[in-house]
Amino acid sequence: MKRKSQKKILQKQIDETQKKLVRASLGLIGLLMFLTFIFGDHGLLQLYKLKKERNKIQKHISNIRKEKEELVLEKHRLENDMEYIEKLAREKYRMAKPGEKVFKVIKDIKKEKRNDP
Repeated sequence: MKRKSQKKILQKQIDETQKKLVRASLGLIGLLMFLTFIFGDHGLLQLYKLKKERNKIQKHISNIRKEKEELVLEKHRLENDMEYIEKLAREKYRMAKPGEKVFKVIKDIKKEKRNDP
């Protein structure tokens, strides 16, 4: 009888040890899955980085589209608007019509520095 009770006690200890081992294994597997979910190649952290990069690229694309529209408008004006071409020639390239005089205004930097508070 004593042997049967010792066997039962021993079997209970083995069962408890197995349960602890199974729980620890499941806990470890769960922890690994959680870490993979957060930090893995397709995890939340990577998803956040990709969304941030996507927004940055979309802003860049938007800026390029605006720049393209401005350039198309500029091209159209250069091809068709003689007044605009004349304005550019006068302002940017300091050109003048025959008989006109071009004056260049030079600011006195020393006087401006003295007048600044």
